[in-house]
Amino acid sequence: MTKMDALVLTAVKHMEVQQIDKPEVKDNEVLIETKYAGICGTDHALYNGLPGSAAAVPPIVLGHENSGVVAEVGSKVTDFKIGDRVTVDPNIYCGHCVYCRTGRPELCDNLSAVGVTRNGGLEQYFTAPSTQVYQVPDNVSLKAAATTEPISCAVHGVQLLKLTPYQKALVIGDGFMGQLFVQLLSAYGVHQVDFAGIIDEKLAFNKEKFGVTNTFNTTRDQIPSDYDVVIEAVGLPQTQEQAVNATVKGAQVLMFGVGQPNQEFKMNTYEVYQKQLTIQGSFINPNAFEDSLALLSSGKLDVLSLISHEPSLAQVPDYLDGTAKGVSKAVVKVGA
Repeated sequence: MTKMDALVLTAVKHMEVQQIDKPEVKDNEVLIETKYAGICGTDHALYNGLPGSAAAVPPIVLGHENSGVVAEVGSKVTDFKIGDRVTVDPNIYCGHCVYCRTGRPELCDNLSAVGVTRNGGLEQYFTAPSTQVYQVPDNVSLKAAATTEPISCAVHGVQLLKLTPYQKALVIGDGFMGQLFVQLLSAYGVHQVDFAGIIDEKLAFNKEKFGVTNTFNTTRDQIPSDYDVVIEAVGLPQTQEQAVNATVKGAQVLMFGVGQPNQEFKMNTYEVYQKQLTIQGSFINPNAFEDSLALLSSGKLDVLSLISHEPSLAQVPDYLDGTAKGVSKAVVKVGA
């Protein structure tokens, strides 16, 4: 059996580079030589023993944001060939639970996921069902393609909203996902997008680069109650409360940021009634990869300017335990 390098989560808060067996491809699978693997908040949660889209049970190889090159295809796979540049939707639905059978697969009772419940991209080669694999457009780099999964999660959130050009929108949270939403809202036709966060440099960058109208530093500025659409991309009680309070009548609030499992925030229920607010959760990314790749290919999304770090496999724990500072987005260079 051929061996390969893999960064294995061996226990809560413990990872190590190991030589493990190169996976064998099944009939309906594709073997992918990993080129890039993104790191996100879900990986941070899994590293710390918290659930992501599902629970990760060590030993497991994380990495659910991936791109690479097809190295082998299973005997029943006809859509891909060796050498194809690809990215992978990690979330695999059962197809037979009540949620799958009623058009809500993201709520699947039997969800599995590449890089969560089965080995993912923080290794030299990984496998995925061919149904989860997507061709990367020729004009999209594999480094950019490794962000297709987080883009698709944001696209799903946008798809849950009713967006029209007249609306004024606010994004709260200046991390990678918040900066994606700034671009997405404009791409989906919203005429004014404002941005709130805690890092002045990021706020100024998004105003200059992506056409943000107004910025607010939430540590010192008062956010007006002025918005038809508010996207909360932090996941803290104080920013969740800010999101609800920033609304006009008839507004929609997308609760995208991931809080702790036991977390709560306060809300004026009369205001929800009187303003006729819609408060919408958003979970993972069903049927959003095609749109995400199209947005990358069209140039309506610029992700490369948001990637701040390119660590090696061995450096990944520093990005999950908080040692690495000033990270906007880290994408691991796995393959040459």
